[in-house]
Amino acid sequence: MNVPWILFLLGLGVLSSYAGADGVEATGEEPEETTLPDIEEEGNVLILKKSNFDRALEENRYLLVEFYVALSGPSQTLAAEFARAAEELKSSAVDIRLGKVDVTEQKDFKKEFDIQDFPTLKFFVDGDRSKPVDCKGVRAASAFVTWVRRRIGSCTAYLNSTEQAEAFLDPEGLAVIGFLKSPQGRAGEIFCNSARSTPELPFGTAASDEVFAHFGIREDMIVIFQKGKPVYNEVVEEGKLNDVELTRLIKTFTMDLVTEYNQETSVKIFDVPVENHILLFIPKSSSVFNEAYEEFKSVALEFRGKIIFIVVDTDESRNGRVIEYFQVIEIEVPAVQILNLTSDARYKMPAERVTGRNLRSFCQSYLEGTAKRHLSSEEIPEGWDQKPVKDLVGKNFDRVVFNEKNHVFVMFYAPWSEACQEVLPVWGELGKMYENRKNIVIAKIDYTANNVHLLNLERYPFFRYFPVGSTTRVEPYKGEPTLDAFANFLEEQIQAEKKVSSKTKKKYAVKKGAKITKKEEL
Repeated sequence: MNVPWILFLLGLGVLSSYAGADGVEATGEEPEETTLPDIEEEGNVLILKKSNFDRALEENRYLLVEFYVALSGPSQTLAAEFARAAEELKSSAVDIRLGKVDVTEQKDFKKEFDIQDFPTLKFFVDGDRSKPVDCKGVRAASAFVTWVRRRIGSCTAYLNSTEQAEAFLDPEGLAVIGFLKSPQGRAGEIFCNSARSTPELPFGTAASDEVFAHFGIREDMIVIFQKGKPVYNEVVEEGKLNDVELTRLIKTFTMDLVTEYNQETSVKIFDVPVENHILLFIPKSSSVFNEAYEEFKSVALEFRGKIIFIVVDTDESRNGRVIEYFQVIEIEVPAVQILNLTSDARYKMPAERVTGRNLRSFCQSYLEGTAKRHLSSEEIPEGWDQKPVKDLVGKNFDRVVFNEKNHVFVMFYAPWSEACQEVLPVWGELGKMYENRKNIVIAKIDYTANNVHLLNLERYPFFRYFPVGSTTRVEPYKGEPTLDAFANFLEEQIQAEKKVSSKTKKKYAVKKGAKITKKEEL
């Protein structure tokens, strides 16, 4: 009910009573009818604004509203499917309508309904605008229709015979059946909630002994069928079934086991309510692509419902933005990272080879909370500058390497790299060699755990020399990883810097002398 209209009608009542009390004679004329704000339509979709929104809620028991931004690509993509759903639902016997609000012009709605993304869909029942139901992850017209119908009616089909159950299974697609002896119980409620949240798939409930026996089911169980064959089952245990986890698991079956990232699949990837994504960055043109992909796919099955497996073709220029976001460089591929969507935390796989064993270990350590997070910087370790080799992190890197008095030679390493493990003892010997040499710093940094603004074109480990007093010059080391080679390179760089410094001082002295002479002449 429109609150302003209630106040207006109450006001009329108060005024009439007040007039009668004062002895004012009624005229007997009929009061003028109030004209409600018009609601225009476009493709069977109600065009809603602040002025007519309450009327739409009053006149339609069930109202699904799309809050969109006109110039948004996702909003434009959704418009046609939303209109097709509106046409189908308009002819329904039940009072269901679809509406849309352009939040660009109607900004108050954004604040009222806490709208963060576009498009956002909300379902209003019986005119109540205080607690609308979010409609998430629905993109196709048929799914919109199913979503609404499951919200207001039966959430699943009831399969009372073997014939009904067999006919229900899609010979080409997916179907979900809940084998539940007591479908009205808690397990049935949870199954129903999952059905409402997954309108893309048909859901059926079977309770009869006949159907249980036909499928060889002996206990309450939820089974996912693909092309008429069971591909997954979840035993219903009292107190252990969770509708959020069940929905998450079922939703993953709407995707391939491994999904290739592109403009078309990106929307679907984020629609599935699994917050953990593992990404394999690899060029399809690579000679190791097929082997790495098969290893990736073999592990994906074990973590279905917990982690979404995604492959990103680094040859594809349109993937540039996602590659940039994960800071993946060409020399590092194939590379594997896990992203948590909720915390935006990233984790790099601590291995160079994409094998089933490495992938499985990485996923397990992540889920157990023991994986090492990739940060902009680790905390500066206590006593970082007390050893022959100084420990650098993102927070102290610039201060140490770009300075006015020290020659700094840095090893960039990955703690899990076998090549790095072989070189670290040698680097330690180099640190001891120069421990008592003034103005020379030997340091190392875990490049996998600290973001450093440095162009890297090599695999781990790689080495850089930072000259005294420069904030721009960086000299790469290209020699062998031996103690003598490291020392010879460093001495050559130091001597070269001394020559540059000496020339600079002479030029400065000449200029200064010229200025003095000129001043004396004056």
